[in-house]
Amino acid sequence: MSDLKSFASDNNSGAHPAVMEAVVRVNTGHLKSYGDDELSIHTDEVFKEYFGSQARIHYVTTGTAANVLGLRSVTHTYNSVLCAEQAHINNDECGAPEAFGGIKLVPIPSPDGKLTPGMVAPYLGHVGFVHASQPKVISITQPTEVGKLYTLKEIEDLVEFAHDRDLLVHLDGARLANACAALNCSFFDMTTALDVDFISFGGTKNGCLMGEAVIFLNPDIGQGFPYLRKQAMQLVSKMRFVSAQLEAYLKDDLWLKNAQNANAMAKRLAEKAGAIDGVTIKGTVDCNSLFAHIPPEATEILLKKYYFYVWNEHDQTVRWMTSWATTEAMVDEFVDDLRQAMQAVA
Repeated sequence: MSDLKSFASDNNSGAHPAVMEAVVRVNTGHLKSYGDDELSIHTDEVFKEYFGSQARIHYVTTGTAANVLGLRSVTHTYNSVLCAEQAHINNDECGAPEAFGGIKLVPIPSPDGKLTPGMVAPYLGHVGFVHASQPKVISITQPTEVGKLYTLKEIEDLVEFAHDRDLLVHLDGARLANACAALNCSFFDMTTALDVDFISFGGTKNGCLMGEAVIFLNPDIGQGFPYLRKQAMQLVSKMRFVSAQLEAYLKDDLWLKNAQNANAMAKRLAEKAGAIDGVTIKGTVDCNSLFAHIPPEATEILLKKYYFYVWNEHDQTVRWMTSWATTEAMVDEFVDDLRQAMQAVA
Protein backbone atom coordinates (compact mmCIF):
# COMPACT_ATOMS: atom_id res chain seq x y z
CA MET A 1 0.00 0.00 0.00
CA SER A 2 1.24 3.50 -0.82
CA ASP A 3 1.85 6.06 1.89
CA LEU A 4 -0.60 8.50 0.33
CA LYS A 5 -1.31 11.51 2.52
CA SER A 6 -4.64 12.78 1.30
CA PHE A 7 -6.65 15.89 1.91
CA ALA A 8 -8.40 15.50 -1.43
CA SER A 9 -11.58 13.67 -0.49
CA ASP A 10 -13.20 11.75 2.31
CA ASN A 11 -13.46 8.95 -0.27
CA ASN A 12 -9.73 8.38 0.13
CA SER A 13 -9.94 7.19 3.73
CA GLY A 14 -10.50 3.54 4.51
CA ALA A 15 -13.51 1.97 6.17
CA HIS A 16 -13.97 2.33 9.91
CA PRO A 17 -12.80 -0.75 11.88
CA ALA A 18 -16.29 -1.28 13.31
CA VAL A 19 -17.68 -1.45 9.78
CA MET A 20 -15.01 -3.90 8.65
CA GLU A 21 -15.60 -6.03 11.74
CA ALA A 22 -19.31 -6.13 10.93
CA VAL A 23 -18.59 -7.37 7.41
CA VAL A 24 -16.31 -10.10 8.72
CA ARG A 25 -18.82 -11.04 11.41
CA VAL A 26 -21.58 -11.80 8.88
CA ASN A 27 -19.22 -13.82 6.70
CA THR A 28 -20.37 -17.09 8.14
CA GLY A 29 -23.11 -19.56 7.44
CA HIS A 30 -25.89 -19.31 4.88
CA LEU A 31 -28.38 -16.46 4.65
CA LYS A 32 -31.04 -15.67 2.10
CA SER A 33 -30.01 -13.57 -0.87
CA TYR A 34 -31.06 -10.25 -2.40
CA GLY A 35 -31.99 -8.52 0.86
CA ASP A 36 -34.28 -11.21 2.24
CA ASP A 37 -31.77 -12.06 4.97
CA GLU A 38 -32.46 -11.35 8.61
CA LEU A 39 -29.71 -8.74 8.89
CA SER A 40 -30.96 -6.63 5.98
CA ILE A 41 -34.51 -6.77 7.33
CA HIS A 42 -33.22 -5.74 10.76
CA THR A 43 -31.21 -2.88 9.25
CA ASP A 44 -34.40 -1.62 7.58
CA GLU A 45 -35.91 -1.32 11.05
CA VAL A 46 -32.84 0.51 12.35
CA PHE A 47 -33.18 3.04 9.53
CA LYS A 48 -36.83 3.53 10.44
CA GLU A 49 -35.79 4.46 13.95
CA TYR A 50 -33.89 7.35 12.40
CA PHE A 51 -36.25 8.36 9.59
CA GLY A 52 -39.70 7.23 10.73
CA SER A 53 -41.83 4.13 10.32
CA GLN A 54 -43.01 5.13 6.84
CA ALA A 55 -39.47 5.07 5.41
CA ARG A 56 -38.72 2.49 2.71
CA ILE A 57 -35.04 1.63 2.40
CA HIS A 58 -33.23 0.16 -0.59
CA TYR A 59 -29.51 -0.63 -0.44
CA VAL A 60 -27.06 0.05 -3.26
CA THR A 61 -23.28 0.18 -3.49
CA THR A 62 -22.53 3.62 -4.97
CA GLY A 63 -23.72 7.17 -4.61
CA THR A 64 -24.20 7.42 -8.35
CA ALA A 65 -26.60 4.48 -8.23
CA ALA A 66 -28.50 6.00 -5.33
CA ASN A 67 -28.91 9.33 -7.09
CA VAL A 68 -29.72 8.06 -10.56
CA LEU A 69 -32.01 5.21 -9.56
CA GLY A 70 -33.84 7.35 -7.04
CA LEU A 71 -34.49 10.06 -9.61
CA ARG A 72 -35.36 7.55 -12.33
CA SER A 73 -37.96 5.90 -10.14
CA VAL A 74 -40.03 9.09 -9.81
CA THR A 75 -39.71 10.52 -13.32
CA HIS A 76 -40.72 9.85 -16.89
CA THR A 77 -38.37 10.50 -19.78
CA TYR A 78 -40.23 13.73 -20.53
CA ASN A 79 -39.50 15.04 -17.02
CA SER A 80 -36.65 17.23 -15.86
CA VAL A 81 -34.79 17.56 -12.58
CA LEU A 82 -33.84 21.02 -11.37
CA CYS A 83 -30.51 21.25 -9.55
CA ALA A 84 -27.71 23.69 -8.79
CA GLU A 85 -25.16 23.87 -11.58
CA GLN A 86 -22.48 22.70 -9.11
CA ALA A 87 -24.52 19.63 -8.13
CA HIS A 88 -22.79 16.26 -8.14
CA ILE A 89 -25.50 14.81 -10.39
CA ASN A 90 -24.71 17.52 -12.93
CA ASN A 91 -20.93 17.49 -12.87
CA ASP A 92 -19.70 14.20 -11.46
CA GLU A 93 -21.99 11.39 -12.62
CA CYS A 94 -20.58 11.10 -16.15
CA GLY A 95 -24.02 11.86 -17.59
CA ALA A 96 -25.57 8.88 -15.81
CA PRO A 97 -28.91 10.61 -15.10
CA GLU A 98 -29.28 11.26 -18.81
CA ALA A 99 -27.76 8.03 -20.09
CA PHE A 100 -29.46 5.59 -17.76
CA GLY A 101 -32.41 7.57 -16.49
CA GLY A 102 -33.34 9.46 -19.63
CA ILE A 103 -33.66 12.48 -17.35
CA LYS A 104 -33.04 16.03 -18.45
CA LEU A 105 -31.09 17.94 -15.82
CA VAL A 106 -31.72 21.68 -15.63
CA PRO A 107 -28.75 23.30 -13.85
CA ILE A 108 -29.46 26.56 -12.06
CA PRO A 109 -26.65 29.06 -11.39
CA SER A 110 -25.88 29.40 -7.69
CA PRO A 111 -22.85 30.99 -6.01
CA ASP A 112 -22.78 28.48 -3.15
CA GLY A 113 -24.54 25.44 -4.60
CA LYS A 114 -27.77 26.19 -2.73
CA LEU A 115 -31.17 26.74 -4.32
CA THR A 116 -33.97 29.01 -3.14
CA PRO A 117 -37.59 29.24 -4.31
CA GLY A 118 -36.75 32.50 -6.02
CA MET A 119 -33.93 30.89 -7.98
CA VAL A 120 -36.09 27.94 -9.05
CA ALA A 121 -39.23 29.87 -10.02
CA PRO A 122 -37.95 31.22 -13.37
CA TYR A 123 -37.37 27.64 -14.54
CA LEU A 124 -41.03 26.65 -14.19
CA GLY A 125 -42.37 28.81 -17.00
CA HIS A 126 -43.00 25.95 -19.44
CA VAL A 127 -45.13 23.74 -17.21
CA GLY A 128 -47.87 22.27 -19.40
CA PHE A 129 -46.11 23.33 -22.62
CA VAL A 130 -45.88 20.18 -24.74
CA HIS A 131 -42.64 21.24 -26.44
CA ALA A 132 -40.69 21.48 -23.18
CA SER A 133 -39.55 18.92 -20.65
CA GLN A 134 -41.74 18.98 -17.57
CA PRO A 135 -40.12 19.71 -14.19
CA LYS A 136 -40.74 16.96 -11.65
CA VAL A 137 -37.99 17.08 -9.02
CA ILE A 138 -35.90 19.68 -7.26
CA SER A 139 -32.67 18.01 -6.21
CA ILE A 140 -30.62 19.64 -3.47
CA THR A 141 -27.26 18.62 -2.03
CA GLN A 142 -26.69 18.83 1.73
CA PRO A 143 -23.97 19.95 2.22
CA THR A 144 -23.36 21.42 -1.23
CA GLU A 145 -20.41 20.60 -3.44
CA VAL A 146 -18.70 23.76 -2.19
CA GLY A 147 -19.24 22.84 1.45
CA LYS A 148 -22.16 25.09 2.31
CA LEU A 149 -25.17 24.13 4.41
CA TYR A 150 -28.86 24.65 3.98
CA THR A 151 -30.51 25.64 7.23
CA LEU A 152 -33.52 23.56 8.19
CA LYS A 153 -35.73 26.57 7.46
CA GLU A 154 -34.26 26.91 3.96
CA ILE A 155 -35.04 23.27 3.21
CA GLU A 156 -38.53 23.63 4.66
CA ASP A 157 -39.23 26.69 2.50
CA LEU A 158 -37.99 24.94 -0.63
CA VAL A 159 -40.08 21.83 0.10
CA GLU A 160 -43.20 23.92 0.63
CA PHE A 161 -42.54 25.79 -2.62
CA ALA A 162 -42.03 22.49 -4.48
CA HIS A 163 -45.09 20.72 -3.10
CA ASP A 164 -47.30 23.71 -3.87
CA ARG A 165 -46.30 23.16 -7.51
CA ASP A 166 -46.62 19.37 -7.54
CA LEU A 167 -42.84 18.92 -7.51
CA LEU A 168 -40.85 16.43 -5.44
CA VAL A 169 -37.75 17.21 -3.42
CA HIS A 170 -34.75 14.90 -3.54
CA LEU A 171 -31.91 15.33 -1.07
CA ASP A 172 -28.49 14.11 -2.15
CA GLY A 173 -27.08 13.15 1.22
CA ALA A 174 -23.70 11.69 0.37
CA ARG A 175 -22.43 13.72 3.35
CA LEU A 176 -25.72 13.99 5.22
CA ALA A 177 -24.01 12.93 8.44
CA ASN A 178 -21.59 15.86 8.24
CA ALA A 179 -24.49 18.26 7.73
CA CYS A 180 -26.42 16.88 10.71
CA ALA A 181 -23.32 17.00 12.90
CA ALA A 182 -22.66 20.61 11.90
CA LEU A 183 -26.25 21.73 12.53
CA ASN A 184 -26.63 19.58 15.67
CA CYS A 185 -29.78 17.90 14.42
CA SER A 186 -30.96 14.39 13.64
CA PHE A 187 -31.54 12.73 10.28
CA PHE A 188 -35.26 12.94 11.04
CA ASP A 189 -35.08 16.67 11.75
CA MET A 190 -33.38 17.37 8.43
CA THR A 191 -35.52 15.17 6.22
CA THR A 192 -38.73 13.54 7.43
CA ALA A 193 -39.76 16.45 9.63
CA LEU A 194 -39.35 18.82 6.67
CA ASP A 195 -41.37 16.62 4.26
CA VAL A 196 -38.42 15.82 1.98
CA ASP A 197 -39.69 13.17 -0.43
CA PHE A 198 -36.65 10.93 -0.87
CA ILE A 199 -32.98 10.77 -0.02
CA SER A 200 -29.73 9.40 -1.33
CA PHE A 201 -28.19 8.31 1.95
CA GLY A 202 -24.42 8.09 1.94
CA GLY A 203 -22.21 5.99 4.16
CA THR A 204 -19.10 5.45 2.05
CA LYS A 205 -17.62 8.93 2.59
CA ASN A 206 -18.03 8.66 6.35
CA GLY A 207 -16.63 5.25 7.22
CA CYS A 208 -18.44 2.59 5.19
CA LEU A 209 -16.79 0.32 2.65
CA MET A 210 -19.45 0.66 -0.08
CA GLY A 211 -22.71 1.28 1.70
CA GLU A 212 -25.41 3.62 0.35
CA ALA A 213 -29.19 3.63 0.39
CA VAL A 214 -32.16 5.19 -1.33
CA ILE A 215 -34.78 6.13 1.25
CA PHE A 216 -38.31 7.02 0.22
CA LEU A 217 -40.15 9.07 2.82
CA ASN A 218 -43.14 9.93 0.66
CA PRO A 219 -45.39 6.84 0.61
CA ASP A 220 -46.76 7.67 -2.83
CA ILE A 221 -43.53 7.43 -4.81
CA GLY A 222 -40.86 4.91 -5.75
CA GLN A 223 -42.99 1.76 -5.89
CA GLY A 224 -41.11 0.50 -8.94
CA PHE A 225 -37.67 1.00 -7.44
CA PRO A 226 -36.96 -2.70 -6.73
CA TYR A 227 -37.31 -3.50 -10.44
CA LEU A 228 -35.18 -0.55 -11.53
CA ARG A 229 -32.48 -1.57 -9.06
CA LYS A 230 -32.40 -5.03 -10.60
CA GLN A 231 -32.30 -3.63 -14.15
CA ALA A 232 -29.44 -1.37 -13.14
CA MET A 233 -27.40 -4.27 -11.74
CA GLN A 234 -27.50 -2.87 -8.20
CA LEU A 235 -29.46 -5.69 -6.58
CA VAL A 236 -26.60 -7.26 -4.63
CA SER A 237 -27.06 -10.99 -4.18
CA LYS A 238 -25.11 -11.12 -0.90
CA MET A 239 -26.88 -8.05 0.43
CA ARG A 240 -25.91 -8.84 4.02
CA PHE A 241 -22.45 -7.41 3.31
CA VAL A 242 -23.98 -4.02 2.42
CA SER A 243 -26.61 -3.90 5.15
CA ALA A 244 -24.06 -5.06 7.75
CA GLN A 245 -22.00 -1.96 7.01
CA LEU A 246 -24.92 0.39 7.43
CA GLU A 247 -26.18 -1.34 10.56
CA ALA A 248 -22.75 -0.87 12.14
CA TYR A 249 -22.59 2.69 10.82
CA LEU A 250 -25.82 3.63 12.58
CA LYS A 251 -25.14 1.64 15.75
CA ASP A 252 -24.14 3.72 18.80
CA ASP A 253 -24.17 6.82 16.57
CA LEU A 254 -20.92 5.90 14.85
CA TRP A 255 -22.09 8.03 11.92
CA LEU A 256 -22.22 11.07 14.19
CA LYS A 257 -18.86 10.49 15.86
CA ASN A 258 -17.19 10.04 12.48
CA ALA A 259 -18.79 13.18 11.05
CA GLN A 260 -17.98 15.24 14.13
CA ASN A 261 -14.32 14.29 13.81
CA ALA A 262 -14.22 15.13 10.11
CA ASN A 263 -15.85 18.51 10.71
CA ALA A 264 -13.61 19.32 13.68
CA MET A 265 -10.46 18.48 11.73
CA ALA A 266 -11.53 20.79 8.89
CA LYS A 267 -11.98 23.65 11.36
CA ARG A 268 -8.62 22.89 12.94
CA LEU A 269 -6.99 22.93 9.53
CA ALA A 270 -8.67 26.21 8.62
CA GLU A 271 -7.63 27.91 11.85
CA LYS A 272 -4.02 26.80 11.70
CA ALA A 273 -3.52 27.22 7.96
CA GLY A 274 -5.31 30.55 7.95
CA ALA A 275 -2.79 31.89 10.47
CA ILE A 276 0.04 31.46 7.96
CA ASP A 277 1.05 34.60 6.06
CA GLY A 278 -0.08 34.42 2.45
CA VAL A 279 -2.74 31.74 3.03
CA THR A 280 -6.34 32.89 2.73
CA ILE A 281 -9.19 30.61 3.79
CA LYS A 282 -12.09 31.27 1.44
CA GLY A 283 -15.41 31.78 3.23
CA THR A 284 -16.58 29.84 6.25
CA VAL A 285 -15.89 26.20 7.06
CA ASP A 286 -19.30 24.62 7.56
CA CYS A 287 -18.50 20.91 7.35
CA ASN A 288 -15.45 18.86 6.41
CA SER A 289 -14.23 20.77 3.37
CA LEU A 290 -12.46 24.08 3.07
CA PHE A 291 -11.16 26.19 0.23
CA ALA A 292 -8.00 28.26 0.31
CA HIS A 293 -5.97 30.61 -1.80
CA ILE A 294 -2.26 29.78 -1.89
CA PRO A 295 0.41 30.55 -4.49
CA PRO A 296 0.64 27.91 -7.23
CA GLU A 297 4.33 27.43 -6.42
CA ALA A 298 3.39 26.40 -2.88
CA THR A 299 0.72 24.09 -4.25
CA GLU A 300 3.33 22.43 -6.45
CA ILE A 301 5.57 21.79 -3.44
CA LEU A 302 2.76 20.35 -1.33
CA LEU A 303 1.52 18.07 -4.09
CA LYS A 304 4.84 16.20 -3.98
CA LYS A 305 3.82 14.81 -0.59
CA TYR A 306 0.05 15.28 -0.36
CA TYR A 307 -2.93 14.59 -2.56
CA PHE A 308 -5.55 17.34 -2.84
CA TYR A 309 -7.45 19.13 -5.57
CA VAL A 310 -6.70 22.37 -7.30
CA TRP A 311 -10.29 23.53 -7.38
CA ASN A 312 -9.82 26.58 -9.59
CA GLU A 313 -6.42 27.11 -11.16
CA HIS A 314 -7.43 30.54 -12.46
CA ASP A 315 -7.82 32.10 -9.01
CA GLN A 316 -5.43 29.68 -7.29
CA THR A 317 -8.09 28.03 -5.14
CA VAL A 318 -7.40 24.61 -3.64
CA ARG A 319 -9.80 22.33 -1.78
CA TRP A 320 -8.79 20.45 1.33
CA MET A 321 -11.10 17.83 2.78
CA THR A 322 -10.93 15.88 6.01
CA SER A 323 -12.55 12.59 6.98
CA TRP A 324 -13.50 10.39 9.91
CA ALA A 325 -9.92 9.09 9.85
CA THR A 326 -8.13 12.46 9.84
CA THR A 327 -6.19 13.04 13.05
CA GLU A 328 -4.87 16.17 14.73
CA ALA A 329 -1.35 14.95 14.01
CA MET A 330 -2.13 14.66 10.29
CA VAL A 331 -3.52 18.19 10.23
CA ASP A 332 -0.58 19.62 12.15
CA GLU A 333 1.95 17.90 9.89
CA PHE A 334 0.20 19.28 6.82
CA VAL A 335 0.15 22.78 8.30
CA ASP A 336 3.86 22.59 9.10
CA ASP A 337 4.61 21.56 5.53
CA LEU A 338 2.33 24.31 4.23
CA ARG A 339 4.20 26.88 6.31
CA GLN A 340 7.53 25.67 4.94
CA ALA A 341 6.19 25.75 1.36
CA MET A 342 4.96 29.31 1.83
CA GLN A 343 8.33 30.38 3.22
CA ALA A 344 10.11 28.73 0.29
CA VAL A 345 8.17 30.73 -2.29
CA ALA A 346 8.07 34.01 -0.37
